Amino acid sequence: MLLSLGLVLASYLVGSLSSAVLICRVIGAPDPRESGSGNPGATNVLRSAGKAAAAATLLGDIAKGVVPVLLAKYFDLAPWVVGGCACAAFLGHLFPVFFGFRGGKGVATFTGVLFALAPLMGAAFCGIWLTTAAIFRYSSLAALLATAAAPLVGLALGLPGAITGALVIMASAIFWRHRANIGRLIAGTESRIGKPKV
Repeated sequence: MLLSLGLVLASYLVGSLSSAVLICRVIGAPDPRESGSGNPGATNVLRSAGKAAAAATLLGDIAKGVVPVLLAKYFDLAPWVVGGCACAAFLGHLFPVFFGFRGGKGVATFTGVLFALAPLMGAAFCGIWLTTAAIFRYSSLAALLATAAAPLVGLALGLPGAITGALVIMASAIFWRHRANIGRLIAGTESRIGKPKV
């Protein structure tokens, strides 16, 4: 039990390491929380610090989802612990204790969680994202549709109920984090991929 609880806590602390903020500090770029959209994620880092910094941010955020889940699976812990580690890392990204609880929207970390839980689920997420983005040219819409599908894919793969429940919690949080994007999509004012933000 101590190992399980300790790993869940460690997962939250790992998730709280903001890749965007740390990378921008190292290279002397503006704090992504204070520039652009204000979101400490790869897309906002791309605008202010360039492609290399954005790629590093994306990889760091994905890794935060992968590592805790793989550790829980390595120790062959119960599904509720695996799901707890996934949620803890994800919530650490959204509400990082080291950065005033001002985190990102969670899509990249969620992607890492999916690949660690079941590579096929991660591949399905990316496939839905890429297809939606190619057709509609909205990054937010692509993320939302791929996120909504993830728990359904988990059910289809026969993942334990505790894991599926964790997916539902994380998916709900992503939709909540994207509530402004959803409003702009409905209003027709959301910026499209490849076009400048207005």
